[in-house]
Amino acid sequence: MHNHSVRELALGQDTREPVYSIVFGTVIIFGLPLNAVSLWILLRHHSLKSPSVLFMIHLVISDLLLIISLPMRVYFYAMGNWPAGSMACIWVTMLFRNNIRSSSIFITFISVDRLLAVVYPLKSRLLRTPSKACRAATIVWLILLAVNVPESLDLYRLLKNYTAPACFEFHPVEVDEELHTSAVAYLQLVLLFVMLVVNIVSTALVSWTLHKHVNDAAARVNNKVNVMLIFAMNLTMFIVFFLPVSLVVFFNNLRPALNCLASVNCCLDPLLYYFSFDGFWKRKEDVDLSLARD
Repeated sequence: MHNHSVRELALGQDTREPVYSIVFGTVIIFGLPLNAVSLWILLRHHSLKSPSVLFMIHLVISDLLLIISLPMRVYFYAMGNWPAGSMACIWVTMLFRNNIRSSSIFITFISVDRLLAVVYPLKSRLLRTPSKACRAATIVWLILLAVNVPESLDLYRLLKNYTAPACFEFHPVEVDEELHTSAVAYLQLVLLFVMLVVNIVSTALVSWTLHKHVNDAAARVNNKVNVMLIFAMNLTMFIVFFLPVSLVVFFNNLRPALNCLASVNCCLDPLLYYFSFDGFWKRKEDVDLSLARD
């Protein structure tokens, strides 16, 4: 089959390619400075002794890794061809997948950390330590790298079967389906559902605790609206950005649009940091100092 024919088969004459290029370009324009500034603020103005701040730093790093891979996607959808080889395609693809996976995990860690700080402030003090947060983040990255190895080898093998200089949506349909119905894709979907449930339960428990003032920590949190906005944003990330792109295993033809949607999450994460700094963590630090004095 000629390259042009294969491309038509894979893309289905998709006229939305320029839209994808515009969306990815917009994410770069807004996401890069927002996350760069967020990382600078986290490292310079906030204590690295807070587990949640450490998780936020890793979340920023995950977003920045995604953003630096997006120029290749912009070029691909704007020009209609892939300028680099198979290894570049594999790197860009893995960075995107790792962002979805790591972001969902770190956001869940942040939600659980807040849950422990508000609902179980005394019992969780030994659990919520910087060393354990660093250890958890390291384990997350190591697991992601371990998953990347077989995925990269599988993608490289499949790319060898396609002679055109292509990546992403230019794979033949039958190869594309084989790649995205792997056990890893189903496992990711299951884990996302589990983490979504964890975030929902955390939101409900924190909301109830703050409303009832069932402990001293809850009573001292003044800006409860900001606290609940953080949880609402976490749930939005899962429902709007993470879950749909993981359902691509069932709706493969929607993959380009869902990838675009998922990439927008890195532009909204800085809002999560802002509400955390302004309304919750300063107050939480005051609570921790008060408890320490007691």
